Amino acid sequence: MWWPRGSQPQIPSAPTRKQVGYWGAVDIRTGRLCVQRHEDKFNWMTFHDFLDSFLRRQYRANHRIAMVIDNAGYHKKKELWPFFKENKKRVRLLWLPPYSPNLNPIERVWRLTRRRVTHNRYFEDLEVLRESLDEFFFALKKPNIILRSLCAFD
Repeated sequence: MWWPRGSQPQIPSAPTRKQVGYWGAVDIRTGRLCVQRHEDKFNWMTFHDFLDSFLRRQYRANHRIAMVIDNAGYHKKKELWPFFKENKKRVRLLWLPPYSPNLNPIERVWRLTRRRVTHNRYFEDLEVLRESLDEFFFALKKPNIILRSLCAFD
């Protein structure tokens, strides 16, 4: 950044280490986004909760989906395998090779989110950040061309 010589820039920053996170999935055929806000640590239990909620809310029992999953440790915990086995007729797991986030469609959504909502912006407090993110994600919940084209692989 450019700043007059001899003066110190004053950059506002939130006086907290608190953060907000989201679990997410995107349907690459339609561009429909499903997100769930998460305030605690990301771990296998919260991942399980997201998957369970996602399958109950988003897809009927007779639909089969393929889910792209990266190699985060909490995605592969042995405690999740009974859930995966129980839902194997509904969900086919596609594991990404290590260190290949560019192949994960949801990573493209997170990058767009940073660009459009959080990058180079000051948020007065955590609630303002939550509201901004929720508003952005709400606009993408219905099938849309933005995410469909962003996540296309053809």
